[in-house]
Amino acid sequence: MTTWEEVVDLAGRLPEVEVSTSYRTPSLKVAGKSFARLRTEAEGGLMLLCEHAEKEALLASGDPAYFTTPHYDGYGAILVDLEKADKAQLRELIEEAWRMKAPARLTKGLDD
Repeated sequence: MTTWEEVVDLAGRLPEVEVSTSYRTPSLKVAGKSFARLRTEAEGGLMLLCEHAEKEALLASGDPAYFTTPHYDGYGAILVDLEKADKAQLRELIEEAWRMKAPARLTKGLDD
């Protein structure tokens, strides 16, 4: 099982990640923009921004670690069950979510 603290550690290798709150729940931001949020509501899970195609592929994979709710229909975000998520894939998804909100100067620096 992956904990919120481990999610923070995974994201911490990315430039300028800050631990914050969003909707009164723990979140991760870059340049003041949220890219991940630990949901404490009914279904729980970690919300990560992602491209629509990535979301569709994760849901179609049948992997029980990935799910959505009607609230996120039509929105580029996937919900991750941290008890079932593979850490290597979670690390990749965190970086992809970070890239969606990070300024170009940060993504360029990471790619160099």
